[in-house]
Amino acid sequence: MALTAAFFALDTDLSTHSGLEARVAALIAPAVEDMGYEIVRVAVLGRERPTVQIMADCKDGSLINVEDCERISHAVGAVLDVEDPIPGAWTLEVSSAGIDRPLPRAKDWNRFAGHQAKAEVLLPVNGRRRFSGTVLGSDGTVARMRLDDGTEVALPLEELRRARLVLTDALIEASARMVQSAPGTDPAQKNDDDSSGPKVH
Repeated sequence: MALTAAFFALDTDLSTHSGLEARVAALIAPAVEDMGYEIVRVAVLGRERPTVQIMADCKDGSLINVEDCERISHAVGAVLDVEDPIPGAWTLEVSSAGIDRPLPRAKDWNRFAGHQAKAEVLLPVNGRRRFSGTVLGSDGTVARMRLDDGTEVALPLEELRRARLVLTDALIEASARMVQSAPGTDPAQKNDDDSSGPKVH
């Protein structure tokens, strides 16, 4: 097993956990939550030497930094070594959700209501699969958007292939306010940490 603490946004926007990913998420969630973090998404990529990608946030909604990634990777690595859900060698990567983060859960759609996003569904809704517009929230079953043409659409959460916030000035300002309001956070130090590259341990 190789462990890497990396501060980057993951590219693969799998919206729901199933199979091995669901098992990994269930195994590591208690340890991650006990440390004050929450799992946003788990992805297992590759076959011969799979990479387990963990995306996490702080429970208060603030972005994690490189030191947080290292703490999470040590804890998650220990759990997976004991439980051994993945046979053979594997690599662990832990990352922040980032500012223009994916929206895999209902709580993400509610938290970022009012911001711009793009989404793609597995099965067409109203004759289309790709959507762009303003996040309106979620009732736990569907994610609602107001499209650029003013119409509204309800996208089944279980049919989301990918969904991600669009980086805008409003989103950057909202994220900056969130960092500044986090208890015990030094915004200047947080920014320095965000620029750090991958660390292997």
